[in-house]
Amino acid sequence: MSYPQPSTSAYALITGASQGIGEAIARKLGAAGHNLILVARREEVLMRIANELAATHGINVEVFAADLAKERDVDALLDHIAQREISICVNSAGIASFGAFMDQDWEYETNQFNLNATAVFRITKAVLDQMVPRGNGALCNVGSAAGNSPIPNNATYVFTKAGVNTFTESLHYELKPTGVHCTLLAPGPVREAEVPAEEQTFVDKLVPDFLWTTYESCAEDTIRAMRKNKRRVVPGPLSKAMDVVSTYAPRGSLAPLLGSFYAKMGEEQNA
Repeated sequence: MSYPQPSTSAYALITGASQGIGEAIARKLGAAGHNLILVARREEVLMRIANELAATHGINVEVFAADLAKERDVDALLDHIAQREISICVNSAGIASFGAFMDQDWEYETNQFNLNATAVFRITKAVLDQMVPRGNGALCNVGSAAGNSPIPNNATYVFTKAGVNTFTESLHYELKPTGVHCTLLAPGPVREAEVPAEEQTFVDKLVPDFLWTTYESCAEDTIRAMRKNKRRVVPGPLSKAMDVVSTYAPRGSLAPLLGSFYAKMGEEQNA
């Protein structure tokens, strides 16, 4: 089957839709005429985006405020989408931590695992329960180039993203005969096109602007890949370089180098 076309009865479900990649993809799908279900914690932000997209594109936009790190909120979301026809699903919600694993706040680490991995796992099953019998649908899970290799001082994040990467790519092959498209988005660093000097991190200052992938271009690349049922999309030059290096460089030398870089990110985050 082909990539789902807009329908008055169907919805595209996007988690993490209040900012970043999730918001950018929601805006692109809305502009293409897809009805939307926007999921994130910040209801007021989602309402602003929803009202704008509904008025601009004449689509139905539902807001579902939820903390997907919490089992009860995932339960509620799954109950909600069970009453909707989900034609497209983009699992974009995620968080990260930096610094030594044993120094991290355990509640945050647990929430990170639940959000990045468990929620993706459960939502994926729920939407495929609809899509596979229909023989139509498109699923995109947001993993990371960071999930390709061990990264000290980023251990929980790479644990979750390595799982999302291989889980989604495995499903891609399983789902091919069903007609359901399944794509992994595995980005490296992504940001706004312009970041004010006072808001720049040391990574923003270290990496030249031309190497960055913007949220908008990432969304365009992702939707193009979903349409073609590509197994994996890695947007932008920096992400592609990270993908190659993390896949083929010797881990014994790469891991300590990456670990020192992420340790500095942890220092900045906790400053």
